[in-house]
Amino acid sequence: MATDTTGRSGAGTRIPEGSTGLLVRKAVRTEALITSWDGISGDAQTVSAHWPARHPFYVQSGRYSPLLVTETIRQALALLSHTQHDIPLDHRLGWERLRCDIEPGGLRAGHAPAAIELLITYTAVTRRRLGSVHLTARVVALRDGVRLATADVRYTTHPPMIYDRLRGAYADAGEAFARALPLTAPVPPPRVGRTEEKDVVLTPTGTAHTWTLRLDTGHTVLFDHPHDHVPGMVLLEAAGQAALAEAMPRACVAVCFDTTFQRYVEFDQPCLITAEPAEPDERGRARVEVTALQAGRPAFTSTVTTEPVPPSP
Repeated sequence: MATDTTGRSGAGTRIPEGSTGLLVRKAVRTEALITSWDGISGDAQTVSAHWPARHPFYVQSGRYSPLLVTETIRQALALLSHTQHDIPLDHRLGWERLRCDIEPGGLRAGHAPAAIELLITYTAVTRRRLGSVHLTARVVALRDGVRLATADVRYTTHPPMIYDRLRGAYADAGEAFARALPLTAPVPPPRVGRTEEKDVVLTPTGTAHTWTLRLDTGHTVLFDHPHDHVPGMVLLEAAGQAALAEAMPRACVAVCFDTTFQRYVEFDQPCLITAEPAEPDERGRARVEVTALQAGRPAFTSTVTTEPVPPSP
């Protein structure tokens, strides 16, 4: 069924050819995961997505990265913000709060793409006089009909006038992106659950439980277009990698991110990532408190829960 001229969905609406990346904020078309959406009611929608069977960043050792869950949710919420809530495409979206609980068994990659369905219910939508919108959503993610994850997200959208005032000297994405600090050395990839150095977002500092944020702005998955600040998805990846480093030598997977985004992380200043050590419980689960500090101030905090990698079936 085609989308009507207002952009609102009907049953089984597919994203119009050529507009996918714009609606989900991805410049590289192959990184857009959302395929269609259905309007259930004014507050609830079902969004369909596909996960590729192979991907250089999101699939390793036969498993999907937990970050793919949060990226799918991010894309779905961006889509619905524009198509269901009439938020213009030039508004800037930013997360304030995210809790995402993941079933690790659902992260196994197969020989064919995985079908993902998100049931998204908006529990609050508050519109401000000058155009900003504050939204809260509950997400239930299914993979082939089986629960994969649940999430609660609070985010804000700002019109250009307000966003530019908030960002001040950093408002121009091209200029802010160009001021990124030189790329630093990575932590050994296996220590943070990675196989390639290019995918590591932490640099060792010589201090236990502390790293600096490593930003490879040429990474076409994490940075597929210029940003005026470090994206929240990169910060979540950093939190996950820090938690896996704390779990070593045990092989673990991140199964919960409980995160608050307090301020923007800039490209032109060092950002420290710290983790509080945590002893695993009798099941091998551990809760690691991860904090990002920039210019001496907390930028985000995330409680990351890890558990042992499930055995192969």
